[in-house]
This record gives sequence, C-alpha cells and structure tokens, in this order.
Amino acid sequence: MLNRVTLIGRLTRDPELRTTTTGKSVVSFSIAVNKMIKPQDGSPDADFFRVTAWNKTAEYVSNYLG
Repeated sequence: MLNRVTLIGRLTRDPELRTTTTGKSVVSFSIAVNKMIKPQDGSPDADFFRVTAWNKTAEYVSNYLG
C-alpha cells in the first residue's frame, strides 16, 4: 500500500542536487508548512519537513525550485 501526501509550503533553502555512484540523481530540500491553528503557548507556528526526491523528479526539483 502506498500513501500519498501533499504538502504546500515555503522552501527553507535551495535544493541540493547530487549524483550517486551508480549515476542516479538525488535532491534534498526542506519546506516549512504553516499550521492551520496558531498555538497559544508561543510554540512555532510552522512545521518543517525534510524531503528527498530521486531520478527525474530530482532533476525537475533542481531546475525549477529555488
């Protein structure tokens, strides 16, 4: 079973494209997603996610996000 998640947020830094020893492309980046309800206790109002993409998706992210 495959789960699909859609996150809409802001890039926290530019994506970093690398190539593995076998020639596959991999990119890493982070996004900040605002919480739907602002916390009253003063904690951060965004969640941060690390994302990794491979192959053609990695090349697309590297070319068009930043």
